Amino acid sequence: MLRLIKPVTWFPPMWAYLCGAVSSGVPLGSQPGLVVLGILLAGPIVCGMSQAANDWCDRHVDAINEPDRPIPSGRVPGRWGLWIALAMSVLSLAVGSLLGLWGFIATMAGVAAAWAYSAEPLRLKKSGWWGPGLVGLSYETLPWFTGAAILAQSLPSGPVILTALLYGLGAHGIMTLNDFKALEGDRQTGVASLPVTLGPDRAARVACWGMILPQLGVIGLLVSLDRPVHALAIGALVGLQLLAMRVMLRDPKAKAPWYNGTGVLLYVSGMMVAAFALRSLGVAP
Repeated sequence: MLRLIKPVTWFPPMWAYLCGAVSSGVPLGSQPGLVVLGILLAGPIVCGMSQAANDWCDRHVDAINEPDRPIPSGRVPGRWGLWIALAMSVLSLAVGSLLGLWGFIATMAGVAAAWAYSAEPLRLKKSGWWGPGLVGLSYETLPWFTGAAILAQSLPSGPVILTALLYGLGAHGIMTLNDFKALEGDRQTGVASLPVTLGPDRAARVACWGMILPQLGVIGLLVSLDRPVHALAIGALVGLQLLAMRVMLRDPKAKAPWYNGTGVLLYVSGMMVAAFALRSLGVAP
């Protein structure tokens, strides 16, 4: 069951929630319970639920791509995968209600996005544009916004919202690279991921542009807000990502997993730099 909810996937929304909390401008020590509970909600609970729902809805695809996954291998038998996903959806809403109105609304949005991505009739995962876009916004923008709103107990400032949105849009590229591992199963089952529709080389280039351009937008925003040191730091991280991208583009299909372990670390490091740059601007007047 632990493998079903994929702990390795919890880090991005947990990190984004923490970035949002930092960017709120409210000292984290003033509300430690909200910080810890929000991180647990974003990661093990909501993200874990989304992974269980995705594994249930993807059991036929996983039988091709990853037959040793818990559901196709039979280690999670029958409809247990579905019941776990539904039970965790209820748990998510219950915990979200403890975080006030902003937390509950965000939790409802996260649960709805998880099912819209994986389940028929929407199953946005079928689209190489809508699917990764929804996941990027759910993994980065939504928890960032939630962390900022919950700590401040108000609507975050425009720069905070814009930064969260830009990093969520950039995560489309990360999700596209993640689709490389499911290339064969997606092709056979009609999932039109970008690696399937564009081919590995073009999809990798689209993913790279998709990651770099939003970060350049963040740099421009920080410069306009008179945060040149933070902008320079993110620029340096972008430069290192470009070097890693050159390596990855030599053989995208083989190197995409490597990039997800190196370039993505640089990407999320920039998120925290931006959060610290914005923390004095976090609460809307």
